[in-house]
Amino acid sequence: KQWYQRRVAITAGDKVEDLEEKLTTYKAQFIRFDTDGSGDIDFMELKYMLEKLEQPKTHLEIKKMIETVDSTDKGTINYPDFLIMMLGGKNSVLRMILIFEEKRKKYRLRLCVDTTA
Repeated sequence: KQWYQRRVAITAGDKVEDLEEKLTTYKAQFIRFDTDGSGDIDFMELKYMLEKLEQPKTHLEIKKMIETVDSTDKGTINYPDFLIMMLGGKNSVLRMILIFEEKRKKYRLRLCVDTTA
């Protein structure tokens, strides 16, 4: 596990201190969308996740997203694949969507706090 964490940190160019926090966040996101608890995000779960994030994609786009990171050739995204997708590439579509969603939630929360003050 430590070797993998160091590899992901080096690949992402992140500070090692940030890695544990990011891994915790990404694990929670992965679990949230692995609705059947199989340990993999399949086509329908990814489709649901993207719809939930208000970023629906075509079937072809979803298949391409899975094929880009699927290291097991099962047609699914396991947690290590998900980590590589989230930490490895700056241009990952899913990574950008989840970052945007996180920022949007923080902005909405800030608006709620500002209006009640």
